[in-house]
Amino acid sequence: MSMNFRLTAALLAAVVAGLSSQAIAADGYGDLTGRIVFDGDVPKLLPVVKKDAPASKLPACCAIKDTANDSLVINPKNKGIQHVFVYLKKISKGDIHPELEKSKEPEVVFDQKECVFKPHAMVVRTDQQVVVKSDDNVPHNTHTYPVFNQGENFIVAPNDRVGVKMPKFNLKEPLPMQVKCDIHAWMKAYWLVIDHPYATVTDADGRFTIPKLPAGDYEFVVWHERTGYLDKAMKATIKDGAKADLGDIKAPADKFEIKPEEKE
Repeated sequence: MSMNFRLTAALLAAVVAGLSSQAIAADGYGDLTGRIVFDGDVPKLLPVVKKDAPASKLPACCAIKDTANDSLVINPKNKGIQHVFVYLKKISKGDIHPELEKSKEPEVVFDQKECVFKPHAMVVRTDQQVVVKSDDNVPHNTHTYPVFNQGENFIVAPNDRVGVKMPKFNLKEPLPMQVKCDIHAWMKAYWLVIDHPYATVTDADGRFTIPKLPAGDYEFVVWHERTGYLDKAMKATIKDGAKADLGDIKAPADKFEIKPEEKE
């Protein structure tokens, strides 16, 4: 093969690659937003631990106030549901926005205060490491229940502000997994382990935002710990440079399976 032919072939390949990159980039990126709202009368749940409970059952970290039931948190003013996961199950790595290919924060802090996990629901990417800390004066343990990854179960010492660094997750999980403290049975949380950036958890108003999605048509998973799937395939169309606002997305009250003994 002559030198001229090799150079011509290389130039053509570069041009084709450049055109392909431009075509992909031309599709652009946009944002998705919406709000998950409780469709029904907002229930008032009893605390999981009362501050006036018998001393034998009341750890020192719970003596300040009642410990609220955080398995269903609804804003009474606007019925927004907190702690709902909204995410894509999968996406091609080549489609991820360049700024989001790697997580900005290499570590995610999982804390404990007043015998409550903070945050109650969080997203962990496979390139991030979870650091478990405690702001309580009693020991806790962190017990994870993954499907595909190695489960962990370890003690966190009282007032440990340095924290225990967990091994990184090797694989994404199909659904948010439960995390428990076996010492204090009401302490539960949920982590979604995922290998891309297009996942989030609703805030105190039930609102969610997923930025810089590649333009196209998608189906998102909407999941809550009490119901499982609220929607397995919530549809959204993303356009370049635009924000797709899905508005208020109603979650029927009868999906949340609230037991009579949980209510005030």
